[in-house]
Amino acid sequence: MDAAVSSHRRWWTLAAVGLATLMGDVDATIVTIALPHAQHELQFSLVSRQWVISAYALAFGSLLLFAGRLSDRFGRRNLLLVGLVGFAVASGVGAFAPSYGILVLARTIQGLFAALIAPAALATVTTTFAEPGERARAFAVYGSLSAAVAAAGLLLGGALTQWATWRWCLGVNVVVAMVALVGVVTLVPRDRDPRRNHLDYGGALLAGGGLFAVVFGLGDAESAGWGQVRTWGLLLAGVAVLAAFLVWQRRAASPLLPLALVARRTRAGALIALFMTSVGLFGVALFLSYYFQDQQHETPFRTGIFFLPLVAALALSATLASARLWHRVGPRPLIPAGMLLSMMGMILLTRLSVNATYLGSVLPGLLVIGLGLGLILAPATASATTAVTEGDEGAVAALVGTVQQIGGSLGTALLNAVAIGATARALRQGAEPVAATLQGYDTGFWWAAGAFGLGAIVTAALLESGAPSEI
Repeated sequence: MDAAVSSHRRWWTLAAVGLATLMGDVDATIVTIALPHAQHELQFSLVSRQWVISAYALAFGSLLLFAGRLSDRFGRRNLLLVGLVGFAVASGVGAFAPSYGILVLARTIQGLFAALIAPAALATVTTTFAEPGERARAFAVYGSLSAAVAAAGLLLGGALTQWATWRWCLGVNVVVAMVALVGVVTLVPRDRDPRRNHLDYGGALLAGGGLFAVVFGLGDAESAGWGQVRTWGLLLAGVAVLAAFLVWQRRAASPLLPLALVARRTRAGALIALFMTSVGLFGVALFLSYYFQDQQHETPFRTGIFFLPLVAALALSATLASARLWHRVGPRPLIPAGMLLSMMGMILLTRLSVNATYLGSVLPGLLVIGLGLGLILAPATASATTAVTEGDEGAVAALVGTVQQIGGSLGTALLNAVAIGATARALRQGAEPVAATLQGYDTGFWWAAGAFGLGAIVTAALLESGAPSEI
């Protein structure tokens, strides 16, 4: 009976922390749907729109590694509570933002508190489900929960934007955060690692500064252009500071990121898979959101509905394939196959045109991408967090979030810059504005397909086959 209760509680804990960490993902989804309307009301430019997304990424990515160690030191439960309250407050500020600047500030604060939530939540899942088979099922459920919450976010964001106002897309986070807060208080046990008496503040400064410069440089590349000296100066400075961070970690008594964590071949391959997926995935959300609403003149609610097949395919793939196969065959057969499927889905989306139909030109690509993502995300996350020394769970969870955030920032800057460049070239060649815009989207999808193709090659070379206990 005790074991049954314990197992029952574990799955409810997964639901609680899943809701907490996925709140940020839903927020990103809702903001993407609402962005065209927010842009119209607050009167900011196409170039400025990316900072509504990038400001969140900037704060989130800069703090994530340090937040992982904070969760190891002060307890995952405490970090979840602080993060949820702060995220709710920031969302309320964003909902009432009177100007573009206040909206970006609120998104920045959201990113800071989301950085406290993400590693603590993932570390809680990792420590709650220790047995490989159960962990595989847990991450499959986690992936399905992510898909279900994303579906709800798409529909809710579309409905709120269409029938209320885009501001409710931020305000709804206050309610979600309060529900997650109750779950964390009730289900997540108190925890704290008494062995960690010191925090690596020097490492935190170097990691935060380096990540800030890289993410800001990528955002600047989109607004100012890749040819600017300032852009490359930020990127090179960020890389140099991160190199200094790695040197510091070799000498620090209590390192922020023990380098042994990334020396394991399977973990390195899984992190690369998550990075490349984040790079390639940006094009689906933003390009299609603008395509549906600006070129096809669809409502925000119908736009949300159009994304649901991708979500359903992801949930099906993660549940039926990842949960049954990862703990038996390991990540190598699954992740490269998922990369290839996602690549093919992106190629299918390059057929967009003014007269394209959803069923003929969009739906097939979304289904194939969803099936591919289900084979990537759950196995890669499970593989990255396997075989972690006690007390390092938060650091590994933060590393998982960091590579995804940097990949998403790179994808935002790179793919949007590529799309804008292709559109400008088409306009110079005499194309109609709508046709030129669609050509930009198609070019962005080709680059996203290339990112998934490269990911398939790298992960096939790095990842290992076999049961997780053997690799």
